[in-house]
Amino acid sequence: MDVQHVVGLPHPRLRPFVTRYSGYRMRTEPGVHRGLPSGSLTLVVTLDGTVDLAGGRFAALCGGLHDEAVIISHDGFQHGVQCDLTPLGMRAFFGMPAGELSGVAVALDALDAPAAELRERLQGAATWTDRFALLDLLLGGLVRPVEQRVEVAWAWQRLAAGAGVGEIAAEVGWSRQHLSARFAAEYGLTPKVLSRVLRFERANRMLRGERRPTLTEVAAACGYTDQAHFNRDWRALCGATPTEWIATELPFVQGSEGGRGAELLP
Repeated sequence: MDVQHVVGLPHPRLRPFVTRYSGYRMRTEPGVHRGLPSGSLTLVVTLDGTVDLAGGRFAALCGGLHDEAVIISHDGFQHGVQCDLTPLGMRAFFGMPAGELSGVAVALDALDAPAAELRERLQGAATWTDRFALLDLLLGGLVRPVEQRVEVAWAWQRLAAGAGVGEIAAEVGWSRQHLSARFAAEYGLTPKVLSRVLRFERANRMLRGERRPTLTEVAAACGYTDQAHFNRDWRALCGATPTEWIATELPFVQGSEGGRGAELLP
């Protein structure tokens, strides 16, 4: 198995819309990979081959928020760049709420983005640093004025901070039902479901760290009531228990993660 992975930050002016860039090049046995739920939308541009999903094969795609694993089939070689978009980035780059892509992935050119140009220019770049700089340039050229309801933006921030749905509804002066409906229209998930996804993402991030804690430590730190709750929730969102995921998937998502200037061989 040969896994190369490098992470970079977008230009500061893009960070409200993109949280990070990830470059990857992997040679493994053919199989499947799980795209896990998170608080980010996913924009992927392949440098070789395609991303093969149940809904089609894509050279460049954008996927919305989801609450179950997306199964990606591969022939043993994966090479491309992933951009983690915020929901605000969906509006800034493509002029639509994240809710319109809830649970689905579409070809990037279906969003009126210059997919072919983006892929061609990334393929021609010599290093990961050059590719990340190109993403800054090309994504920066897509940015348009953004309008978003203050209440739903506030609800997202408060959920990320661990606040409860009832507490947030009281803060914005809406009923829980109205908050859930407006929130789902904007983001594609209800506040309750997103809260589960964000908790899962925190647990997943802990397991990817340099010092891997025990599963009991992760469950306690992320607010699961007990280990059984942790296992049930993880299986529902991931399609595998934490132990199964660690054994089959963790080697693919761990790698050399560095700052903006970090490079691996192109």
